[in-house]
Amino acid sequence: MEKEPAMEKPQLQIYNTMTKQKEVFVPKVPGKVRMYVCGVTAYDLSHIGHAELMWPSTSSTVTYARNFTDVDDKIIDNGCAYDVNGDVFFSVEKSPNYGCLSGRQLSDNRAGERVDIDPRKRNPADFALWKSAKPGEPFWKSPWGDGRPGWHIECSAMSAHYLGHSFDIHGGGMDLIFPHHENEIAQSCAACEESNVSYWMHNGFVNANNEKMSKSLGNFFTIRQITSLYHPLALRIFLMRTHYRSPVNYSTKDLEVASQRLFYMYQTLHDCEVALSPFREASLEVKIPAGVQELIKKFHSKFETSMSDDLHTNTVVDDFLELLKSINSNLSKFKKQQQKPMIRALTLLEKEVKDFMSIMGLLSSSTLSEVLQQLKDKALTRSGLTGEQVMQRIEERTIARKNKDYATSDRIREEVEAVGLSLLDEPSGTTWIPKSNTG
Repeated sequence: MEKEPAMEKPQLQIYNTMTKQKEVFVPKVPGKVRMYVCGVTAYDLSHIGHAELMWPSTSSTVTYARNFTDVDDKIIDNGCAYDVNGDVFFSVEKSPNYGCLSGRQLSDNRAGERVDIDPRKRNPADFALWKSAKPGEPFWKSPWGDGRPGWHIECSAMSAHYLGHSFDIHGGGMDLIFPHHENEIAQSCAACEESNVSYWMHNGFVNANNEKMSKSLGNFFTIRQITSLYHPLALRIFLMRTHYRSPVNYSTKDLEVASQRLFYMYQTLHDCEVALSPFREASLEVKIPAGVQELIKKFHSKFETSMSDDLHTNTVVDDFLELLKSINSNLSKFKKQQQKPMIRALTLLEKEVKDFMSIMGLLSSSTLSEVLQQLKDKALTRSGLTGEQVMQRIEERTIARKNKDYATSDRIREEVEAVGLSLLDEPSGTTWIPKSNTG
């Protein structure tokens, strides 16, 4: 029987802010991706909007003082900047493509529509490359006197230093499209004609009550505040359930669901690990059950399709739950009859789950048991109860059940569930876990 021809994998397409459309991603150097992402502007503790980055930030301003000066020199030599008493400004009129990313025209930047226009600027849209030192500020030496780099030049210097003048992807929040990224393009091209970024990617905001979360609005929650109540990986799932270009509305209800899903993932893996531990060295030269093969094949197809279509993490997280449900279904059968095909199926499903969680950044370096305990600790904190108080409620319920006082037993269960905990009645006794979400 002839094998079916292999399905061609979909090509990765990402939305390019520059062209306003999805484009097939082709790296400049095959097999290598060079990417720069603007990090946070942290005036205080980082809020959860800062956590919504598809890739780690490479931002660091500490080691780049020398490079800033070099970039500014070239821009001035090319006639694209001017010095005013130690402050160096970029002349946007010298950049013929200014506005190519944001779609804004220079005529949109009229004086009088901005607050505190610097009268020293030749054009209101001109921006600082170098700022003269003020008392109490850190400073570096430069040909224009003591000072520090402007906001925009930092990223041009760092990306050029680490990635070269031409690289694949530049990312950041949508609020950086203008003026920050627009100004980056202008100054980078002025410093080096070969400067080029193939794809510009921008993520949506994390909102609170449908407004952008920010310190200036006073409506933000810090990452530290959130992770005192929820596991960091639960926050990751919460953010992944919305497409990266769409706004995410902060919701404790949705964070709770994300936390429940995380517990379900790790509890499923833990149960599978315990069940398979006596059989790790067993010879498994047996056929994989057809249903499991088909499920994995279907998941791979959905995963590749979703992620290739501009990184739709929101759909793959939902599809992933089917693998977990299959593990639990097979575990139930396995407890009744430990057959080799079942061991093979569980081993394969376990690997698929771990591979996916690793790719999506959901596989902790801690053990499965440690993560489950961390999740229990967070659930206790949110519930307002101590472990001793929960065990006391369990004991009260056990006594009520022995006395056939089922009304009291049900009431205690409902009260415990109301604060986010579930009671499990087992032959060895009653235990508790955080609420788990399987869908």
